[in-house]
Amino acid sequence: MAGHLLKVSSLATAVFATSGFYLYSRPLSLNDLSVVRFGRAATTTVLISVDYITAFKHVEYDTEEYWALKSKVHLRSAERLRDLCCANRGTFIKVGQHLGALDYLLPEEYTSTLKVLHSQAPQSSMEEIQQVIREDLGKELSELFVSFEVKPQGAASLAQVHKAVLHDGRTVAIKVQHPKVQKQSSRDIVIMEVMLKAVHWLFPNFAFMWLVEEAKKNLPLELDFLNEGHNAEKVANMLAHFSFLKVPLIHWDLSTKRILTMEFVEGGHINDRDYMKKHGINVNQISENLGKMYSEMIFVHGFVHCDPHPGNVLVRKCPRSGKTQIALLDHGLYQVLQPAFRLDYCRLWQALIKGDMSGVERYSLRLGAGDLYALFACVVTSRSWTAVNAGISSVPVTRSEDVEIRNNASQYLPQISELLNRVPRQMLLLLKTNDLLRGIETTLQTRASSSSFINMSRCCVRAMARHRRSKARSWRRRIQITLAECVDLWTLTMYEVFLRLSGSPLGHWLTALLPFLH
Repeated sequence: MAGHLLKVSSLATAVFATSGFYLYSRPLSLNDLSVVRFGRAATTTVLISVDYITAFKHVEYDTEEYWALKSKVHLRSAERLRDLCCANRGTFIKVGQHLGALDYLLPEEYTSTLKVLHSQAPQSSMEEIQQVIREDLGKELSELFVSFEVKPQGAASLAQVHKAVLHDGRTVAIKVQHPKVQKQSSRDIVIMEVMLKAVHWLFPNFAFMWLVEEAKKNLPLELDFLNEGHNAEKVANMLAHFSFLKVPLIHWDLSTKRILTMEFVEGGHINDRDYMKKHGINVNQISENLGKMYSEMIFVHGFVHCDPHPGNVLVRKCPRSGKTQIALLDHGLYQVLQPAFRLDYCRLWQALIKGDMSGVERYSLRLGAGDLYALFACVVTSRSWTAVNAGISSVPVTRSEDVEIRNNASQYLPQISELLNRVPRQMLLLLKTNDLLRGIETTLQTRASSSSFINMSRCCVRAMARHRRSKARSWRRRIQITLAECVDLWTLTMYEVFLRLSGSPLGHWLTALLPFLH
């Protein structure tokens, strides 16, 4: 305890001495707030660290009192972290949103508290928005648009979106980057890196440096809106066979690195059951189509939209056809999966669905989990080890299982941190994506439906067959692989028909009739 307190006091002294020297040696201006941002982050880090060090010194470990107190400390710390993100804005909110999406990887107190950051993103003033448009497009708003709504349609950590009408009558959405984000982002990442290293020094079991590594790699891509536009066009072409998918068209003549102008798409958030009921949209169909879309991205193409939080996924009835559509927005963050990684991930999911434990262990090891393969399987599926052993497609999700997983996430946080530092960097965004998709399914009450596993299996079969055909040396072998693929896909289709029939009124009637026939 004394050693921990000495470390904290040494850290605090160094932080405040550095901050004081910086303030003394340089005049503070509105355009140079790094020292203030650093001071807030340092103060929050010290307060959280001291709380964890001192809170449990008079409480016996693993008692009811201990766990109740630990929950309170988690909540206090999460609230301090949320307040820091709201104060520093920009990159801090982005990372806070990422943490809030890590259900089953972080204690519930953190995820539930940080989730509010999606609705507390900052807004730039109209003057700032006009200045960015003037600098990047070289014209005034009146020259570019017939009308431009002052109130944004939505504000995020890095940008905000306004609705406008072009001179030719087309309605567009203009995504404009917050003016200070570009300049502050690199400094903010350095601040986070320093703070996380300090926490790791105090608590060696805390190993979340992967957060900074991911931010370093992904933020420059997310801040380049031209890259986002290219991603949108690529995924639209890649999934063009899905008639239910809508990706907004990009207006390249009105787009720059800080401005993205695209087709305006209206709809309700994908977790809004009331909107779907009001507009006659089938919840189960939406959930199934979302699963199809993401299974195709992950297992077949290895090009994955990694930010499917409800604000980025809309549902609507197509104005022309009247058919239900899913509109996919915000294409700044994609993960490109390496072929070897993608195929091992396919094999892992096939083993998980079938309950093939030797396969689960083998492919978890190949994906870097090491001796933590059991924990890895639970993290990937958000299922208990009991369900994983039985085969996740055959064991329904229960409320008690969700509670068990959350409790285990709190108890095994050091092991989870170690696991996340072991696995390939590609896996981290996939885990975030999985958690966001499960959150949507939970809200829609369609989580772990049999159709989602069938669609995943179908994509895994196609991906593996394509890989084998690329390695085949003769046309005869390629025909054999194709025939085997057709048989596997036909089997899955028959199984899906059987499940739908057994769940229908006709199926219930036949089941009731069988004893009499016997």
